[in-house]
Amino acid sequence: MATAAIFSSLRRRRSPSLEVFLAPVDFTDVGLVQTLVSLSTELVSSFSGKSLFFQRKNSRSLIRKIEIFVVLLEYLRDSGVGSALSSPTFACFKELYLLLYRSKILLDYCVRSSKLWLLLQNHSISGHFHDLNQEISTLLDVFPLDDVELSEDVREQIDLMQTQSRRTRLLIDKDEEALRVRLFSFLDEFENGRIPGLAELRLFFVEGLGIKDAKSCITEIEFLEEQIVSHEGDIEPTTSVLNGFVAIARYCRFLLYGFGENEVELQIGNQKRRRKGLIAQEIAETFITIPKDFFCPISLDLMRDPVIISTGQTYDRSSISRWMDEGHCTCPKTGQILMNTRLVPNRALRNLIVQWCTAHGIHYDPPENTDSSVEAFAATMPSKAAIEANRATATLLIHQLANGSQGAKTVAARGIRLLAKTGRENRAFIAEAGAIPYLCELLSSTNSVAQENSVTAILNLSIYEKNKSRIMDEKGCLGSIVEVLRFGLTTEARENAAAALFSLSAVHDYKKRIADEEGAVEALAGLLRKGTPRGKKDAVTALFNLSTHTENCVRMIEAGAIAALVGALGKEGVAEEAAGALALIVRQPIGAKAVGEEEMAVAGLIGMMRCGTPRGKENAVAALLELCRSGGTDATEKVLKAPALAGLLQSLLFTGTKRARRKAASLARVFQRCGNYPLQFGGLGAGYAFAGNSAANRDPSFVSEVSVPVSISVSVL
Repeated sequence: MATAAIFSSLRRRRSPSLEVFLAPVDFTDVGLVQTLVSLSTELVSSFSGKSLFFQRKNSRSLIRKIEIFVVLLEYLRDSGVGSALSSPTFACFKELYLLLYRSKILLDYCVRSSKLWLLLQNHSISGHFHDLNQEISTLLDVFPLDDVELSEDVREQIDLMQTQSRRTRLLIDKDEEALRVRLFSFLDEFENGRIPGLAELRLFFVEGLGIKDAKSCITEIEFLEEQIVSHEGDIEPTTSVLNGFVAIARYCRFLLYGFGENEVELQIGNQKRRRKGLIAQEIAETFITIPKDFFCPISLDLMRDPVIISTGQTYDRSSISRWMDEGHCTCPKTGQILMNTRLVPNRALRNLIVQWCTAHGIHYDPPENTDSSVEAFAATMPSKAAIEANRATATLLIHQLANGSQGAKTVAARGIRLLAKTGRENRAFIAEAGAIPYLCELLSSTNSVAQENSVTAILNLSIYEKNKSRIMDEKGCLGSIVEVLRFGLTTEARENAAAALFSLSAVHDYKKRIADEEGAVEALAGLLRKGTPRGKKDAVTALFNLSTHTENCVRMIEAGAIAALVGALGKEGVAEEAAGALALIVRQPIGAKAVGEEEMAVAGLIGMMRCGTPRGKENAVAALLELCRSGGTDATEKVLKAPALAGLLQSLLFTGTKRARRKAASLARVFQRCGNYPLQFGGLGAGYAFAGNSAANRDPSFVSEVSVPVSISVSVL
């Protein structure tokens, strides 16, 4: 019987109904025979005329046996013998029913699978054909032929098939096995730093596998990637080895089949189909919320090297070191005086971060001095063969970006986009090889596909920390990204430009530069107001990052970002980030004044306190508290008059998160000081609200208190 592993992939591609795997025990004798006739005839008609590229001998042998079963079953049906089957015969026919369906699945699997995959699974699939042959032999051994009256010629064919089945041995085609061995030899050559020559690769892929064009090669690559994902690591060869074969196939796709301009149309046709992806969604389409304890309170980035300071708070080493180097002697989060400057590695938290990143398929870039226990949890590193093949591919692509025709440049940009979708190594050597200047030039292309591919390639490259500076230092690159955001030729291009700004704005020093770029904040605000759900998510996360820089407040007010953020408070998927950004902006009096003048600001924040997520409620009450503190009497009065506020505060004091309870208590204290607006807490008394909240004064660093789910995006297009 074929194992579950070999059929799991097929079921993901086309799932049979449950009844497929159940024998029809309630059929009459005639009904069962007729069902078997129909099924076996369908099998023969569907597969006898198809010449499989691999497993030809095994598939033909199986089909010939099924043809003999057709002869037997048709004879029983036509002679009327099938109307009175003995119990042993009926039981054997039920087993035959299952055997035929397993044969159908295996043959269908061979037809639908790619050539490279069939070659890699040559031993396994040959074994499944052998298993079916053995089952046929066993079935014929126990089949009560004496209970049915068969003609001499039918009986002769059955006897012959029985004899042949008993003699059948595992058949692994020698030519196919030679090809499989040659494929693994290519992997070894790349592993050892030698790139196979054009002639030998052409002989293997074009002549040996019959892959005649780029479209067929792309199909092979996509199928291998799909197997990596669908088997979720439980696969043979291992994921690392398969990634090596994917890299080799991608290299051959460009080396052997070129950069034909007619492929531009192929790419346009594939855009919508491929948006569903293989490993994850497009970078700005799939957002993974990082647990808030995993990002640094100072930088708001995922911590690479978390350390504990003397107050017990945890920060990323680089951020807290810079804080101390600037002369600060207090804890950024609590304001307490530091007893010493010792930084103690938080290994437990770092292990949790690495495990979480591994589970979600996110590359984790640990510091160079990380201990081996952390590295043990890290995601499987790409093999040297994959790295070398990808490096060779990048060289080909960048050469075309520099010297190819416009159509070839478009194809090359898409290749860079795909190559940069995963792996720090890929992103690093693509940028080091000089791809960024050529991609920047394509941002201004009048070809929509070229523009979209180039901006997404830049986005993917920017995920690697060192590439952010390369992009920002490239003359005119930031301006070109903003131009795509403002006037991009496709929705995807504009959204990916926003995502690129979000990625680049993770570096504190770049936040002011991005905000000062003409039209950047205005375009982000516009996308937040009128974009698709994905575009709004890109825009609001970028605006939140920009709002963490205090000098950007005036720029965001002038650009209309405040109104856009207020409008986003009622929109699912972006409300949390919008409230978080507003909570930062209102820290400054000019920001509080601008937010207070927005008619729906207070109502929107109150609405989030009522119906928002736990994080949304945190950010909403924090924004209202800061609005009262920085906005003066008018703002305080506006917040105070909001309906049902007392009840919402009381609810947060009971059910809110720790931070939400603290902020709600602080807001209640503000109102208690306003004698004209006493708040009643249902007999609990204000003492309950303030219990356990000694931090009555404003925290030294409010940024660390804003709770926003940082989003990491993964690109696969």
